[in-house]
Amino acid sequence: MNILSQWDWSYDGMIVLAGVLCAIAASLPGNFLVLRRISLLGDAVSHAVLPGLAAAFLITHSRSGVAVLVGAVAAGLLTAVLTEWIRDTGKVDEGASMGVVFTTLFALGLVMIVQAADSVDLDPGCVLYGVLEATPLDTVAFGTFEIPRVVIVLGSVVVMNAVFVSLFFKELLISSFDPGLATSEGFSARVLHYLLMILVAITAVASFEAAGNILVVAMFIVPPATAVLLTTRLSHMIVLSAGLAAASAVLGHLSALTIPALFGFRSTSTAGMMTLCSGLIFLVAALFSPQTGMIVTWIRRQRLAMRILSEDMIALLFRLEERLPKQSVQIDTLAQGLLTSRLRTRISVARQKFRGYLLVSADGVCLTETGRIAAAAVVRSHRLWESYLVTEGIDAELIHRQAEKLEHFTDRSLRDRLQKQGSKSEIDPHGSPIPEETDRQTTQE
Repeated sequence: MNILSQWDWSYDGMIVLAGVLCAIAASLPGNFLVLRRISLLGDAVSHAVLPGLAAAFLITHSRSGVAVLVGAVAAGLLTAVLTEWIRDTGKVDEGASMGVVFTTLFALGLVMIVQAADSVDLDPGCVLYGVLEATPLDTVAFGTFEIPRVVIVLGSVVVMNAVFVSLFFKELLISSFDPGLATSEGFSARVLHYLLMILVAITAVASFEAAGNILVVAMFIVPPATAVLLTTRLSHMIVLSAGLAAASAVLGHLSALTIPALFGFRSTSTAGMMTLCSGLIFLVAALFSPQTGMIVTWIRRQRLAMRILSEDMIALLFRLEERLPKQSVQIDTLAQGLLTSRLRTRISVARQKFRGYLLVSADGVCLTETGRIAAAAVVRSHRLWESYLVTEGIDAELIHRQAEKLEHFTDRSLRDRLQKQGSKSEIDPHGSPIPEETDRQTTQE
């Protein structure tokens, strides 16, 4: 059955809206946590605000109000201050100092919450995964409209975070990469750091009731970390992370409704599924990112390796022809000479045959005239590099391996420069003739 036929916009729509606002609110400051390489500090602040929340609960017997916000912000700042103090005075790693502070404060907060649970309507489990499904039930009247209170709160936090990032974009950018330069420009990197921690604390406490600690921590880190894999511009990263966070929220609620039904259950935690979807999106980006994706990088390396092997093959055939002109060579002999497998050799042969560089017959393979010109360019590059390296004082016994690497990235203009700056001899240091340059010579693409 189509899930949209069961969709209730007044209920499901508000759940998704609350999740989207929570995700975007967390992702905005999260970009700078990731850039500053203090992602764990976002996690630490999100956990360490619990003592502030619990103290406010014990004092006000309420889950909302200014006291809760003040307590959370105070606990968040305390986390940042204690982390830096332990790191500086104790001379320990920043990650270790974070771990000491936030685990201690988080444990203290849990103890206080358990003590407060009898007098305050508070479920310790909600602190971890929230009650996003109940957000449409607590509404505030705006004329004829009933808007969930959480939506108003999270919407305000989104606006606040967006305004802060917009106003201090340049300062945040500079201080994220070079705090010393930021201070020399007239604004304190430390003050910006603490302002960022205040935003993190406010965002965390605003998200606890609806989304819980797990979702808000994930949104602080995962969408920005995903965006880093997809772009190198900070402005694009911020917009992209917000979009990915929103997509995680939408897909999370849809998954919470549909996936459990496949296994005979009615539904599952929306906040949990949103977190899972954000992780899956990160996994896809990590695998297929155009610049850094693992699969894309593997494919790029395999293509480069195959190009180099193909060039080595025609260069080997050229050197063999220098001894025995127009002599066909068996594929097994090529594989042995190239120190590679028969399969990779056959693939290289097929590649160079398609390019018109090889003739394949029952007797073996040999270079065409076009292939001979391309092979001569590779061999010329190799021998010019050897001649140049010798003039630079490199031992003649060591130049072959280096020239073997450089020959594959040498074009006509670089060969001309090597000819001018290296030895003027037409013979390389090992006594082999350097092929002449022709206008038709090109390196392999």
